[in-house]
Amino acid sequence: MNAPALPHTYLPPDNLGDPATFQRLLAEETVPVPDFLRPAPAPGFGDADLAVERYFSPDFHRQEMEKMWPRVWQFVARDEAIPNPGDHVVHDIGERSLIVMRGKDGQVRAFANSCLHRGIALRTEGGHVKSLRCPFHGFTWDLAGRMKSLPCAWDFKHLGEARQDLPQVRVESWAGFIFINFDQNAAPLADWLGVVPDHCADYDLEHATTLLHVRKRIPCNWKLAQEAFFESFHVRATHPHIMTFTDDVDSQYDVFGPNIARCITPMSIASPNLEGVSQAEVMRDCIAASGRMADANGDAHRLPDGMTARQYVGEMNRAAYAEATGRDLSHVTLAELQDAILYSVFPHFQIWAGYFGNIVYRAMPDGNNPESCIYDVMVLGRHKAGEAKQAAPAVHWLKDDEPFSAAPELGALGPVLDQDMRNLPHMTRGLKSSLTGVVTLASYQELRIRAHHRTLDTYLEG
Repeated sequence: MNAPALPHTYLPPDNLGDPATFQRLLAEETVPVPDFLRPAPAPGFGDADLAVERYFSPDFHRQEMEKMWPRVWQFVARDEAIPNPGDHVVHDIGERSLIVMRGKDGQVRAFANSCLHRGIALRTEGGHVKSLRCPFHGFTWDLAGRMKSLPCAWDFKHLGEARQDLPQVRVESWAGFIFINFDQNAAPLADWLGVVPDHCADYDLEHATTLLHVRKRIPCNWKLAQEAFFESFHVRATHPHIMTFTDDVDSQYDVFGPNIARCITPMSIASPNLEGVSQAEVMRDCIAASGRMADANGDAHRLPDGMTARQYVGEMNRAAYAEATGRDLSHVTLAELQDAILYSVFPHFQIWAGYFGNIVYRAMPDGNNPESCIYDVMVLGRHKAGEAKQAAPAVHWLKDDEPFSAAPELGALGPVLDQDMRNLPHMTRGLKSSLTGVVTLASYQELRIRAHHRTLDTYLEG
């Protein structure tokens, strides 16, 4: 699918770019503005280039798999993906594999996906089981990982009781998000998440439910897939059809320590790259094409006289989200009802903050291939307090040759993702063809990329 033609003309580039724009929008709010929406002090990361080999070198990939991935908190699944005892997902990272399962006591545990006898993988995919049974010789464990059946026990007298239970790695949760860590000495997940739980405290994510989950293999390094969403600088060239309602070049970028960074892009505001966009066009296009509004029929709405598109879209969402959640949202800013407030948690988890329609991204290495990754896109809604949370829908695995727009549940978000993904295979080829051997980054707009690599280097150098 080709991107829609740019409907308006460009303004001269020297008129563009003002990170303070978002703060001026906050000054127009009619409710108290949370302090966490204010800019964080910009760290001085310098302007050094990155070596292109970081994105395709087998040796660099091997170092990541050996030195970084076993020591970090990794997002695995939402609570509602494994709601019942015996429900589980298989989490593969490089050559390691885990079974992340809910037990009869409600606790979620993560077991090594390896039989203690001859090592065969106990599960090849997620699902539901009453016990874990080795398909080779029938060794069986209960949902807590305790040995349940040991065939020919007389021949395993040397196997003491302490060696019969399945080994586990650490599991911790926040707001329904399940994380694992292979490092038994790692700091708690709450420390890893830094400011994120506080910043998202009012968003009721513990009552979130997964509306959709789409997964696809992407022919690029996992970092390239992550970084495709680290800045809004690319909107002008990659997503021209959303420029009528996306203020791309005036985004605010923040870094909150080694693991957490954020980009806030104002919505329902036309890009400064365009001129001649009416408020009615901004409203219509935002509703129809953003992929995360309460309504998707922009043509059914008429902008009242004297009202801006930002006010209209925000109030539309306020009413719809209040109905969906059963909450009074009169205290909520227009920013939190519509803007792209995107947090990244090192190394591979990203979440759009706000009160509804939270998009979640995750990029995982695809085994030992540094030029392939597994990419997940989820969208979260809410259920009202007191209502039972619905089980998550099955993961929609797209074929390698299928675009994200082949997943109808993504709606308007699918074509936008396709535009992002269309760039990625060509990035690897271009990086390998580089005669400079380096990637050059913007000082401010690509601050999150620098922060991501700075944290990665602390593991590789440690």
